[in-house]
Amino acid sequence: MAQTSYMSGTERAHPDPVVRRIGIADLKAALAKGYQDFSETPTQLVFLCVIYPLVGLVAARAASGGALLPLLYPLVAGLSLMGPVAALGIYELSRRREQGLTSSWLNAFDVLRSPAIGSIAALGLVLAGLFVLWLFAAQAVYRATLGYALPDSFWDLIGLVLTTAAGWKLILWGNLVGFFFAVAVLMLTVVSFPLLLDRDVGIVTAVRTSIRAVLANPVPMAAWGIIVAVLLALGSLPLFVGLAVVMPILGHATWHLYRAVVA
Repeated sequence: MAQTSYMSGTERAHPDPVVRRIGIADLKAALAKGYQDFSETPTQLVFLCVIYPLVGLVAARAASGGALLPLLYPLVAGLSLMGPVAALGIYELSRRREQGLTSSWLNAFDVLRSPAIGSIAALGLVLAGLFVLWLFAAQAVYRATLGYALPDSFWDLIGLVLTTAAGWKLILWGNLVGFFFAVAVLMLTVVSFPLLLDRDVGIVTAVRTSIRAVLANPVPMAAWGIIVAVLLALGSLPLFVGLAVVMPILGHATWHLYRAVVA
């Protein structure tokens, strides 16, 4: 079994993968291929079974009041930071289809047998840490703008946010801080997870390659980040139903974006 080196400090001697320059046309091609992959192996029911209980649990717990109520939006929005982990099985389906192998939604779990599962898990823990930091940052922004007092209800919170000057400051600074977290996740993971699944190069090489890919293609990668954010927002309406389609398509498209960027 291939050895992983994510904790050993002795990352195997792999030449860094070659990073290509891409354009907006490559993003369109990746989305088109992603949609085609999804059409061949639809997984929307799987995502519905995962998304609804998770989002429903978070929303119900936060909306019930208490200290979690001000974190309702950060909790739901922050779930997108874990998107690259949720898409791992989708990358595997695109990889199999690319190789001409027959696939069903069950093959998404083949990720668990990947030689790089150690590195993948370690990178997933990094994302989980960023998610927790985002929640702490969101709470700090809330307290800096609206103070320590908790709203009495969900609608009380909505009124505070939308009808007060402090609420508008919360929207401004909260989204600004969230933007920086989103950029960090994009740089760390846009190609690192697909790369680890494709080649067991180790977590350091994978993350370094992802950062290089973003720095070499700032405009296309910024456009990709906007596309992902817009599609996730649209997929959340109404009642998150669209995410069952949007997330698989974005996952498949991310695999093809990786193929376009990394030689």
